Amino acid sequence: MILPINTYSDEVLRRKAKPLKGIDEQLEELIGNMFESMRNAEGIGLAAPQVGVSLRLLVVDISLADGYEGASPMVVINPHVLAVKGFNSMEEGCLSIPDVRGEVVRPSVIQLKYRDENFEERVGEFDDLAARVLQHEIDHLDGTLFVDRMQRRNRRKIQKELDAITRGEVKASYPVALQAGSEVK
Repeated sequence: MILPINTYSDEVLRRKAKPLKGIDEQLEELIGNMFESMRNAEGIGLAAPQVGVSLRLLVVDISLADGYEGASPMVVINPHVLAVKGFNSMEEGCLSIPDVRGEVVRPSVIQLKYRDENFEERVGEFDDLAARVLQHEIDHLDGTLFVDRMQRRNRRKIQKELDAITRGEVKASYPVALQAGSEVK
């Protein structure tokens, strides 16, 4: 089932999400719905708060991006960044902030401890696009949006678009949920 994606001003996107204690059928269904919703919106990452569920859960599939066709989809539960290396700047966008993009500096390599879709603990090192997408989605679990990480002068350049989204003026090719619980398709 395709879920509506919560937009910029929704308070669920500003909350620290709760850790998961395990997996059940309901969570398996949510994970499937998140993958379906992310792909429907042509995204490469989606965190549970973006679909209105304040849990430390995210899905990533960068196989749609050029050069990453062989990448496997990932389910990431209760992630914790153990170490970082290097930094780089890259333009980011977000399904919760349609049609807005901006430069963000992030670590270029991360070591991540997390649980997978079977709730098995994993530790992995990720670089390039995988590291960036994982960090972007983990930020969602902590109530942070990519625009919060932009330099102030660059953030001012997109403030009109952010204000429009806050007013409910959202155009997206996928279903979005507005703050009052209304939905735009």
